This record gives sequence, C-alpha cells and structure tokens, in this order.
Amino acid sequence: MKALIGRKIGMTQILNEDGTVVPVSIVEAGPVTVTAVKTVESDGYDAVQLGFGNAKKMSKPLAGHVKKSGANPAIIKEFRGEYEEAQIGASFDVSVFEVGESIKVSGKSKGKGFAGTVKRHNFNTGPKTHGSRNYRKPGSIGSMYPQKIFKGKKMAGRMGGENMALVNQKVAYIDKEKNLMGILGGVPGSKGTVVIIETTTR
Repeated sequence: MKALIGRKIGMTQILNEDGTVVPVSIVEAGPVTVTAVKTVESDGYDAVQLGFGNAKKMSKPLAGHVKKSGANPAIIKEFRGEYEEAQIGASFDVSVFEVGESIKVSGKSKGKGFAGTVKRHNFNTGPKTHGSRNYRKPGSIGSMYPQKIFKGKKMAGRMGGENMALVNQKVAYIDKEKNLMGILGGVPGSKGTVVIIETTTR
C-alpha cells in the first residue's frame, strides 16, 4: 500500500550533496490506518479506506464504521484499486516511500477570490491610449445566433479553490521519527491543507 494522507506544513530549502539549494514543501504524512477494505464481492468494486489524524468528536454512524479498525480518524479518504495485502487496523507511515521516488500529490489549491478575465484566464488587455476605456474588460461574450452565452465561456468569477494534482513530484527527504516528508517544489494549497500522496503508477 503506497498512499498516504498528509497535511501541508510549509516550505523551506535544503542543500544537496553538490551544494545546490533546492526548494521543498514539508508535509506531515501519516501515520494512516486502514479503516475499511472493499471488494467486488461485497461492495461491487475494490478499494481501501485510510484514516488520518485524531477526531475530537465523531458522529455515531462514523464511529461505528471505524470501530473495527480501532482508530479515531479526523479525515477518511478512499483509494480505488486492488489491495490484497491491506487489512483493517493496519497502520503505516512515511517509511513506505523512499527518497528520489516519483509521487503524485493531490489537494485543493489556494482560493484567490473574485478575479477578472486578465488574472483568471490570462486575457490580453486593451490599449491604454487614444481614449480607450476597454483596458481590462472581457470584450464581446455572446453571438448573433443563437442569442445566448454558451456554457463554459471564460469570464470573470471565483478563482482558485479547486482540486488539482501534481504528478511526477520527487521525494526530497524523509524524517521517520517526526513523520515528515519533503517534496521537491510546491504542492497545492496553503498551510494546513490536506494533501494525498500516492505513487504515480499503482
């Protein structure tokens, strides 16, 4: 099982053996506990559920769901696929990954609030001279026929706060004692964002 749930702590820099400075994102990855294992025979599909963190308070249905695992997770995520070796109650941490391994990191990006088309979709601006008042306006958005705006039209609106994934990220370092993982470059979200770490090929 090579998948972890973590929480972004922040960014820092580390020195390589050749003396170069590289930026890394620090993630508190795991430990996670297997809370449920689903199979085609019983549920119609293969999957495993992992729990991360400690919940202050759980609803009775959720507490009953995770009772068999003996965990009290604050976050539960499901991973599709066959995991024959996964057993309910099993726990693992950052030691399942190795330095230099390629991983996929998923999370919710930072919310930017309401943004115009220039910032949100990289639209070109209009001329600043000759009395132009169309500097950051979107321009024409409709058509003569049919008289409507088609769905998916690039317009101003809320920017960011979307689920995204970065593939082929590299593990820069691992601290097994503190359950910390350094990922080369940036990862989605701000400090405290929940991220999913898994191998690029499962």
